Order: sequence, then C-alpha cells, then structure tokens
Amino acid sequence: MIALVSLLVIITLSVIIVRIGSVALVMTGLSKDLAVFQAQSAFSGVGFTTRESESVVRHPTRRRIIRLLMLMGNAGFTSAIAGLVLTFYSGSPETLAFRLGLVVLGLVVLWIISTSKLMDRFLTRVIRAALRKWTGLEVRDYARLLELDKGYAVAEIEIGPEDWLCNHRLSELNLTQEGILVLGVRRARGNYVGAPYGQTEIMLSDVLMCYGPEKILRELPHRLTGSKGDEEHAAAVEVQEQIRAKQGAL
Repeated sequence: MIALVSLLVIITLSVIIVRIGSVALVMTGLSKDLAVFQAQSAFSGVGFTTRESESVVRHPTRRRIIRLLMLMGNAGFTSAIAGLVLTFYSGSPETLAFRLGLVVLGLVVLWIISTSKLMDRFLTRVIRAALRKWTGLEVRDYARLLELDKGYAVAEIEIGPEDWLCNHRLSELNLTQEGILVLGVRRARGNYVGAPYGQTEIMLSDVLMCYGPEKILRELPHRLTGSKGDEEHAAAVEVQEQIRAKQGAL
C-alpha cells in the first residue's frame, strides 16, 4: 500500500511540476498552449523539434526552466516505474485487482483535476504569485512578441530642428497610416510620456520610442520638414496601404 501511495504522490507531483514549468514559460512571453506543450515535452523527455522550440533554447531563462524540467522528469519517471513494479509485484489476485482499481481511480481523479478550468485558473494564480515573489521570471521575450525578426523594429528617434516630425501633434503627423506606433516620448528635460495620444506635441530634442516597419523607421529620422517630407510621408502611407491590402487577402 505504501508503494501505491508513493506512486500516486509521484504522479501528482509530476502534474504540479509540469504546471509550474508551463506557468514559468508563459511568464517569459510564450503563449499558454506552446508553454504547456514545451513543459510536457521536456518533463517526459520525448523531445521537441518544432520551430517554436528554437525560441526556447535561445532564451537563457527558458533554457534553465526546460533543463530543470528534464532533470525532474527523469527522476520522476524512474521513481514512478519503481513504485509501479513494487505495487504489483506480490499479493493475491484480489489484492492486485484492488490495487489496480486504486491506481485507475487515482489517475481518473488527477485527470479530472488537471483538466478542470476552475482548478487551472486557481493553480495558475497561485503559481504565478509564488514565482513572482521568489524568482525573477517575469522576463518577456519582447523580440518574439513584437516579431522583430520579421521586418519590424523598435527605434529611438531624436528630434532635430529641421525634422519633419518637429513641432507637430501626433494627430497631425498620422504616423499610424505609415504603420508606425509611438510607444513613448522622452522630453528634453527628462520626463517621459508613455503611450502618447493624438494631442501630444513632438518638440525639439524629444526622443521618440517607435515601433513599426524597419524600413520606414530607418527613413523617418532623415525626413526633413516641408513639401519634400510630406511627399515621403504620402509615399510611405501608400506602401503601408498595399501591405495592409496584401495582409487582408491572406
């Protein structure tokens, strides 16, 4: 009976460890489905050769999580197999049937608990709170989240006196039509305007934090005030409209 209880405890701990690993991976920026898959793959030791796994092994924090899951998984499966052998090694047919029934019942209960949405939300909140308190895992992989390897970029643009952006409100510049989002503005005197809105004025010596197509972000700091700058803006808007039309057709 002790071996049977040990087996169920090991299986329960395995489920909890995989859940902790998946929540930790989500906290580094992975989607929930992908994080669960990678955590289960690492813990079970079956390997994961998907394209998404490259984003795991290249990320140092995720690599540590996966390595720990592999180590714990190897130890867990070995102990579980040993417990299973000890459970069914000896005893009468009636005893073996009883033990088998307990194993099946325990697995069914664990399956119900592990697939419960209510339990999932509860465990996720508890695990996330614990990881935030005792670890530094809240490290987002912003390069992946913002698709920075697929033609998009984040750039700082310092505003000069002859720049097309200077002394205009964001609503007047219509940068969103070019696919550019202004994430923040650092004023010359040091204060920071996060998530600026349309009436925010861009002034001399401001530094803009922008996200958008890499090509346009490279050209934007060199766009001069006047009709020439307006023409370049109109050309960039036309290109972006073509991109949106192509994306809408996909």
